[in-house]
Amino acid sequence: MNTHHTYDTIVIGGGPAGSTVATLVAEQGHRVLLLERATTPQFKIGESLIPATYWTFKRLGMLEKLRTSHFPQKYSVQFYSRTGKGSTPFYFFQTNPHESAVTWQVLRSEFDEMLLDNAGEKGVEVHRGVGVREVLFEGDTATGVVTQDTDGTRETLHATVIVDSTGQRSLIGRQLNLNTIEPNLKMASLFTHYEGGHRDEGIDEGATLILHTEKKDSWFWSIPLPYNRTSIGVVGELDYLLQNRRDTDGKLNAQKIFDEELNKCLPLKQRLESAKQLLPIQTTKDFSYRASRIAGNNWILVGDAFGFLDPVYSTGLFLALKSGEMAADAIIEAFNKNDFSEAQLGSFGPAFVDGMEAFRKLVYAFYTKEFSFARFLSEYPEHQDGIVDILSGDVFRKDVTHIFPAMAEMCPLPPEISLG
Repeated sequence: MNTHHTYDTIVIGGGPAGSTVATLVAEQGHRVLLLERATTPQFKIGESLIPATYWTFKRLGMLEKLRTSHFPQKYSVQFYSRTGKGSTPFYFFQTNPHESAVTWQVLRSEFDEMLLDNAGEKGVEVHRGVGVREVLFEGDTATGVVTQDTDGTRETLHATVIVDSTGQRSLIGRQLNLNTIEPNLKMASLFTHYEGGHRDEGIDEGATLILHTEKKDSWFWSIPLPYNRTSIGVVGELDYLLQNRRDTDGKLNAQKIFDEELNKCLPLKQRLESAKQLLPIQTTKDFSYRASRIAGNNWILVGDAFGFLDPVYSTGLFLALKSGEMAADAIIEAFNKNDFSEAQLGSFGPAFVDGMEAFRKLVYAFYTKEFSFARFLSEYPEHQDGIVDILSGDVFRKDVTHIFPAMAEMCPLPPEISLG
């Protein structure tokens, strides 16, 4: 790996959060190194964008690339009840007449590569096939990283700011023991891609569908992708979906579990009657968690390295992009002030956590079996716009908290979690 040994910023991980922070910092003339351990684009879930990503894409110079891509356009999200009845679609343009109300459903291998290529075009030194074994500290101050190439060669690199964008591996989070799992949101998911199957027409063709199974013990996502593919996944509590479903020999038959849950979701099963499953069923634990700190002296966490929230509202990519953008602004300001303290680098943390909290409360409402968005909006029609604003991701541009006192009358909402 031919590199300088000292940088202004080293970003660990080339996912959307890492690419975003690297690009925006490099655009201000700072020397930025981005290290991505994968040598080639990877299959990932988390494929649905929400409208508020538009503003980060605008800053990144990505809008035209997305407009000319083959990614399906997404105008709405639609929910299906346990009885199989679909709600009226939540169209994002209901509350937002701007072009940002239309977003995209992305194939992650291609989307992540687009962001990495864009970072390189904007001056980021991108190295693939380079993992980070350890973040180096002097006392409580981050000073550099120890890298390892695909051939096993190790190297020590230094930077003024270290950005951890390692996703759920959360390199600094694990080193400093920062992460806390949310006990009420210990979920698991099973997922695959299908080819073919039914899609609605017109602007509904690219919609994300969220479908409950018949007893609301689990729910499915259906996300239309390019190449006539559809991402299909089922999410449920860990104990229900995986732990208590092993065969007599103790082995986990993921395909069998997936099929059993699909049989409990008639609207989706009907949509997939003519479809072909393309990939073996994959499994993951969708534990919601959050780090107690978002930054320290000379280091920052972005994306899933800071926290992960249940995927029901497709917030993963949005929070990754937004945290990268907000972290970049804090880093740029830090260089202008020559102040790389935790207070400066973490200055965006409270605002970012407030946005996460709005999504988190809506997640709790979704998992309350007795709660129904249709009934909530029937009783409180004045909060229709607030729901759409949150589903659109307008949690940083608008005050959406006014819906929660009424929602708390119909379901238990969690106490807010602040940064330590």
